[in-house]
Amino acid sequence: MRGWPVTLTEPTLLGAPVGLRPIRVKDATAWRDGRVRNASWLRPWEPTNPETPLYRTTLGPYVAMARTMRREARQGVTLPWVVTYGDRFAGQLTVGGIVWGSSRTAQVGYWVDEAYAGQGVIPTVLAMAMDHCFFAVGLHRVEATIRPENQASRRVVEKLGFREEGLRRRSLHIDGAWRDHLCYALTVEDVHGGLLARWRSIVQAQRSRASSG
Repeated sequence: MRGWPVTLTEPTLLGAPVGLRPIRVKDATAWRDGRVRNASWLRPWEPTNPETPLYRTTLGPYVAMARTMRREARQGVTLPWVVTYGDRFAGQLTVGGIVWGSSRTAQVGYWVDEAYAGQGVIPTVLAMAMDHCFFAVGLHRVEATIRPENQASRRVVEKLGFREEGLRRRSLHIDGAWRDHLCYALTVEDVHGGLLARWRSIVQAQRSRASSG
């Protein structure tokens, strides 16, 4: 697939380099540890299989998942990234369900370690990922579906200009039940000049207001 594999980095905006790099099989230990450590933090928002648990302490499921994602990346249907802050594993961002042809659409999902929440990490890497998807990979539209109750995640996409396009009733199984989700979307026409540039200007304006106050 054009534009993959790739590592993306924003070196200065957040005080430490924040970035995205392709998932590796050897990430299994860090991934497993992060998911187990953040189980209660992630449980209300993470999609689950109704028949199987979301969090496991053995490495096998995580190794299998990484291999599956890497295979799907080679097939051009998934962009599986690890989120990094400095040189530390900080979460995950995946652009998946890619459809080519006349559609050129995808879905984006992400999670961040609670230790890095509220620091601008996810808006920054999401902006980088969208610029890459639109201008390097060649996608036209990317959707994000979020539970209405997940105000923090909704603020992320709203800050970056994703449009709210309606409610999908009982669309994903999460935390023991089928949950409603709001659909947000962004197209390449919405990000003229780049989404990361837009996010940088928002952060700089916030800092300017804070320093003048």
